[in-house]
Amino acid sequence: MQTEMLSRRSVVAATSGNTLEWYDFTVYGFLAPIIGQVFFPSDDPFAATLSAFAVLAIGYAARAIGSLVFGHIGDRLGRKPALILSVLLMGGGSFAIACLPTYDQIGISAAVLLVIIRILQGISVAGEYTASGVLIIEQTAMKRRAFIGSFVPFAMLMGCVLGSAVPAALSTMLSSDQMATWGWRLPFLFGAAVAAFSAILRRNLRESKAMPDGDRSGPSPVIVALTQHWRLITQMVILLMPTAVIYFMIFVYAASYLTGQMHVSSAKALDITTLNLLAMALMVPIFGWLADRIGLRTVFLIAAIASVVLAAPLWGLMLEDSVLSIYLGQLGLSLMNGVAWALSVTALTSMAPRDLRVSTVALGYNICMAVFGGSTAMIATYLVHRTGDNYAPVYYMVGASLLSIPVIWRIPKLIADAQQGHSEF
Repeated sequence: MQTEMLSRRSVVAATSGNTLEWYDFTVYGFLAPIIGQVFFPSDDPFAATLSAFAVLAIGYAARAIGSLVFGHIGDRLGRKPALILSVLLMGGGSFAIACLPTYDQIGISAAVLLVIIRILQGISVAGEYTASGVLIIEQTAMKRRAFIGSFVPFAMLMGCVLGSAVPAALSTMLSSDQMATWGWRLPFLFGAAVAAFSAILRRNLRESKAMPDGDRSGPSPVIVALTQHWRLITQMVILLMPTAVIYFMIFVYAASYLTGQMHVSSAKALDITTLNLLAMALMVPIFGWLADRIGLRTVFLIAAIASVVLAAPLWGLMLEDSVLSIYLGQLGLSLMNGVAWALSVTALTSMAPRDLRVSTVALGYNICMAVFGGSTAMIATYLVHRTGDNYAPVYYMVGASLLSIPVIWRIPKLIADAQQGHSEF
């Protein structure tokens, strides 16, 4: 198969759903204290916030189910159908949350409906990051794959920037009472509009020529991936562990901790986070370009080792009573995390067997996000509350980074194994 040159419009169409996905989940994380009070009222702010984070974790757990659904669709029916369906379901969920009655209006039914919507959204986004990344990388020359592939996480991070910037802007324009009453709904309405735009762009998206042409009546590709490639999927999960844990630690848990425990104003915390997310997003293509020059493993390994060595001092800066220290600590952690995001989709796609590419990548990515991503804020909240040790999150981040290093070292071999029996990518 000859790789194709994707147009800029095709890259935007393929990656735009990632902007929506991460915008929505970032908004939810930043608005967790408000959502906790609106849907899970409690005399204990800790309990309300923990409940909101638990719903976030449930949404991510649903990704494991979604990976089965969208892995099958992506490998059996095509990358394009998976991308269109996922963005429509995600956007519909955002609109539903924006219109959802509160606990005061319909009681416990509000919390139940919120959980159901987040589960459906978790299922829908399971195919987004993986199908878009696979489609782009399959149509890009090898010497540029890490760079072009980095635009998937770039779009994702720009969604995070929007997910931070929109609540930040609203916090400055609206009072606390207005935000708690109706202002929190506006970011989800904006997300629904982004979904509609993405769906329109994807109507003319060209299907990847790497789609398997064989018999489509046999066992589901997801079943084949789980039974024949479970070791590879496990290694994908371990490779992505620090990517998920560090991101959610510094951008979801820390945002809540700074406002709830360190009494940093919500507007100031969101400003800091938005600036660092933007810096991280702008560096991602540079990290991809660098990996094309000196190798995926080399750049990945440098970032993992740096995370082990620098996690504690950088986290310490975030606990200082200084806006500049908080900014610098989060910036350092976010740039190291940005390396992993920049290279992960290219590494996973290259490691996956061609005929099972979407299924394998979807399972590895979404299992990791379900187990280690969505639960990070909840686990960190519990650990700090239970132990009183503000450095407890550091131990979690360092442990995840250490576990990933052996898999990073094996990346070239895993890629070579995936190419056996295929003369084309």
